[in-house]
Order: sequence, then structure tokens, then C-alpha cells
Amino acid sequence: MRILIANATIVDEDRSFHGHLTINDDCISGVCEGSDTPCGDYDECIDAAGCVVMPGVIDTHVHFREPGLIHKADIESESRAAAYGGVTTFFDMPNTVPQTVTEEAWQDKMCRAAEKSHVNYAFFIGATNDNIELLERIDRHSIPGVKLFMGSSTGNMLVDREESLRRIFSRISLPIMAHCEDTEMISRAMADAVSRYGDDPPVALHPQIRLAEACWASSSKAVALASQYGAQLHLAHLSTARELNLLPAAKDGVMPSITGEAVIAHLMFSDGDYATKGALIKCNPAVKTETDKMALRRAIADGTITTVATDHAPHCRSEKEGGCKKAASGMPMVQFSLPCMLQLADEGVLTLPQVVRLMCNNPARLFDIDRRGFLRKGYKADITIVRPDCGWTVTEDIIQSRCGWSPLMGHSFRWHVEHTLCNGRHIFNKGCFDSSSHGEAVTFRHHERHA
Repeated sequence: MRILIANATIVDEDRSFHGHLTINDDCISGVCEGSDTPCGDYDECIDAAGCVVMPGVIDTHVHFREPGLIHKADIESESRAAAYGGVTTFFDMPNTVPQTVTEEAWQDKMCRAAEKSHVNYAFFIGATNDNIELLERIDRHSIPGVKLFMGSSTGNMLVDREESLRRIFSRISLPIMAHCEDTEMISRAMADAVSRYGDDPPVALHPQIRLAEACWASSSKAVALASQYGAQLHLAHLSTARELNLLPAAKDGVMPSITGEAVIAHLMFSDGDYATKGALIKCNPAVKTETDKMALRRAIADGTITTVATDHAPHCRSEKEGGCKKAASGMPMVQFSLPCMLQLADEGVLTLPQVVRLMCNNPARLFDIDRRGFLRKGYKADITIVRPDCGWTVTEDIIQSRCGWSPLMGHSFRWHVEHTLCNGRHIFNKGCFDSSSHGEAVTFRHHERHA
């Protein structure tokens, strides 16, 4: 297939310009700046007048629940939601059933995704107290990195032995993505809340139980270990202003070895929203104060934070009922992350090139993804086209995630994802979805960087 995307505002690599894109089979064959339309015969022409054309979003932090938890979601349903939201690549986390902490479990996920995923995919391998040998020998070409739970979230994957942590930080050269919350501090805070409020404390107390001090204690320990051993550390879902002080600035445009991620929940919500959203916005780490939210917004704009992802974590509605103990933590966000970020651009928090840098360019750079994340000749044609001034509201009938709800229900957006192309295939076209589409396994160049 030869495809022409014409009359676009192209946003990529800190630039915005008028131009055209050409695609030959699964790759970009040309990026043409200016008003002159490229000559040639095309199988499909997409008129992108009035639209922004950008690389497909790379969401490096999702929980698609397969295997073992498919009553909540599976790879098919959530990759469809991703495509509707302009996300062309996802990295899935290891706290499934079984946990992705063996080569067999990782390979099983890869086989499932090859059969079911509509967009491109990769799977983190999970660290445990005892699997360091696997982490050292695993196929570097096919894995984005190692997920380390330094505070246990879900799935009982806590790595809490000092010796194990030191082995991981000293011997693993892959990127380490760490969930950092001090479990002992959280347990003490929960016990205190239960003594005061009963067995299931009100959900508004969640940020006082998954408290900011627990985030700081664990994140600062991870940074100290990474600094001591020279590891590449990516701090997942930062939620507090204080933790931002742990992140070094990039020097001469070179990405530092210690980086941070923000997720949509902590950029869109604060503790005042528990009054109206309740457990729908309960997640780990907890949504915290308005001050923390605004600090995170400044950090994505000034470059302190390197990537924005979703921590997409669907649950059945019944599982979201209750308070701090009973309601499940996590929310589905992959379908709406790009409209949220574009809204922040409209509000003056970011520029459009910064949105692209955080959601496309930087994920590709950080994880050393092969030929994705940029609109460059010869790169895979993963492309998202969004249109402004196209008001719409999140309603239940448009939600693609199997769980069928979103904390954004009733929220209105100005930007709309109009087209998603994945490996040169037009999989989402103005509301029409190609259900026969299949993504590809993402490959990485870690071996080149560490050769």
C-alpha cells in the first residue's frame, strides 16, 4: 500500500510545520515540508487539512490484564482502546496471573499479543528477590526493561531484600522501571486509619495512607542505589512535588541515567476530586494534593519529567466499590491520554511539540526503540492524526476498554483522534475500526548501547 497524508500540520522533534507524509507499505517513505503535494500514485489519500499529524503515541506503562485477569480486560480489548486513542505501541507490566517473572510467562504473553493485539507491543520482565540470573540472560532485543516493585502495588511482587536490590542495580544493564512506595510506612498508616475509621476507611484518606513520605523514602533509596551502581533508572508514576528534586537535568541534550514518568491520573486529578469521583480515581501511588499536581504539570513542561504514560489499569465496576481497603486501585486511561495532554496544551501547560516529545519521542529515546517514535524516512509508519475544534464528551457508549467505565465520563474535550495508522495500516478511520488489524513486536537496540 502507498498512502499520502496531505495538507497536514506536522508536529515532531520539537518542530511544527505544514507538509505531507508518504507511506510505502509499513514504513514512512517521505516527510515533505511545504505546500507542494508529492507526485505519485497512491492507494489511499488522507486529507489532513486542519489536523495535526504526529507519531503514534507510545504508552510505556499499561496493565492489559492478560493472562489470568481477563474478566477485567484483555490484550484485544485494551489494544483496541489504544488504537481509538491514537496509541500505536504499549509496554505491558508483569503483575498478571501468572506473574511475568519467568521466560516461559514472558513468551506466553508475546504469543498472545501476536495473535490478539491490534497495535505494537512489548512486555516488561518482573524482578523478584530470586530471579537475577534470568534478568541477566533474557533477550535484550525484545524487552524494554525490568519492572521493579520497591513498594508492593498489586500481585505481591515486592522486592524487599537489600541484597536482592543491590544485585539488581549493580548487575542489570537494561532500564529499570521502579514502582517506589515504602510498604512498611503504608502498612502503619493503614493500621492507624483502620483503628480510627473502621475496617474500610473512606477513600478520600487514600493519599494519607499511600502517603507522600512513603513515596519519597522509596524513590530516594532507588535513586541512591542507581547512582551508586550506575544503573539506568526510570521512576514510574511520580506523584509528589518533592520527588521531582531527585531527577537530574539533562546536559547538552543527553538524557540522564535517572529519569521520571508522570501518568495521566496525577496530571488530571487531585485529592479534592475524591469528593465527586470517589474510588474511580483510586490508584497507587495515590492522587495527591493540588500542589503536587501543579508541580508535576510544571515538570512535564520544563523537561524535569521525561515521559508521560497512563498506568492504564482497568477493573470491573464492582471492584471499584468501597473505600481505601476494599476498592481496587487503578483506572482505564489509554483511550483518553492523548486528548488529556492536548487539553493541557490548550490550557497553556505545554506546547504541542512538548506533548509529542513526552508521549512519542522520549519513550523511543529512553527505551532505545528501533525505528519508532518519530516521523522519519525509513521509520515504521506509526502515525496519529488529531483534529482540534471538534468538541465531544466521554460517554459510556464510546469506551472500548472491557470494564466499560472511565473516571473521565462526562468530561468534554476539544481535540479528537481522527486517524490511527500502525505499521502503515489505517486501523482507525473517523470512528471506523479495522478489527482484523495486528500490531508487531517492538524491538530494542539495548545491545548496541551497551556493546
